[in-house]
Amino acid sequence: MRGRLRWAVISVFALANAINFLDRQILAALAPELMAEFGLTASGYGDVILAFSVAYAAGAPAAGWLIDRVGLRWGSSLAVGFWSLAAMATGWAGSAGALMACRAALGLGEAGGVPATGKASAEYLPPRERALGSAVFQIGLTAGAILAPVAAQTIARLYGWRAAFVMLGAAGLVWIPLWLAVERRAPAGGGAKRGGGEGAAGMLRDRRYWALLAANVLLMAVYSLWVNWTTVFLVREHGLTQAEANYHFAWIPPIFATLGGLAGGWLTLRLSAGMEDVTPARMRTILLASFLLLGGIFIPWMPQAGWATALICLSFFACVASSVNIYAMPLDLFGAQRAALAVSGLTAVYGALQGVFSSVAGRVVDAYGFAPVCVAAAVMPMASWGVLHLALRRREGMR
Repeated sequence: MRGRLRWAVISVFALANAINFLDRQILAALAPELMAEFGLTASGYGDVILAFSVAYAAGAPAAGWLIDRVGLRWGSSLAVGFWSLAAMATGWAGSAGALMACRAALGLGEAGGVPATGKASAEYLPPRERALGSAVFQIGLTAGAILAPVAAQTIARLYGWRAAFVMLGAAGLVWIPLWLAVERRAPAGGGAKRGGGEGAAGMLRDRRYWALLAANVLLMAVYSLWVNWTTVFLVREHGLTQAEANYHFAWIPPIFATLGGLAGGWLTLRLSAGMEDVTPARMRTILLASFLLLGGIFIPWMPQAGWATALICLSFFACVASSVNIYAMPLDLFGAQRAALAVSGLTAVYGALQGVFSSVAGRVVDAYGFAPVCVAAAVMPMASWGVLHLALRRREGMR
């Protein structure tokens, strides 16, 4: 019974992730229409993503501290409620400036999403199951990413783009009472080890934590690229309409993100059988995924949209197989007590990366097309593995 209850909690947070990504990806799905509405170039669209990302990065440490401080129950409820209202407000934006302000508010609220799932994983799951738990969370992200282009396009076609933000944004307000009901039946501590418990100061002095932050930046460039730019890429590079890109292709790659998360969690679970320390298994999984990500170099040269989408699917698969392990590492190293704060660092640097990367990528795309951006994103994950390998090996050598 306890096992079923703890996985019920993980499932509820997977649903929160679905709502998180649904609200986030409405903009990406309707980007060509909003770019025309507000007179935005690719650079301008990149700056809208920058506004979201700066707020996301800045808000993550505060959100992690708050969730650790007030607890998972109320901290996660506050985050979901705030971002849902911000998503709905986007439907009333009347200018590019208002659009950027609403996206910044959305980023501030959604900054609490990943730290909350990290806290849930640390409190309810033992270390060997945490990458698998992250894979279940990824199912939620995938569901939101699949639903966003189809649902947003359909609502926009029937009622206009503003209705898409208002109607889909309201979903989070329904999640809060569901979570409170489940939480009352599933008290925390279902078999999870408390971990190292060094405290915030000790964690921030640990080189391994900073290596994790750097590795996340290097890995997640490819994720940021295709999460935000798939529809725009298909429209610009393959001459599709926004509707064709969304209905025929843009919803497919997120499915492979889930498969990658499950594969990354399963492989680590298998490789770590009989081991007390799961880190070597995580590193082998990350290395294999980094090799697969090199295939993204060839995306701009694919002759058809279907072939390009296939390689985007491979990129999503390999990236998430790696990321579920990177996001589990702070929980292994620093324990449940500071779980939300530890994961919030990864969230913050991802937000900063996404903002800078999207702003720069938009300008590169305007000037040179997608080829330079795709090549850079494909090779960076190998450096991600290298940073972790050096930091962890150096730490072992010091002992």
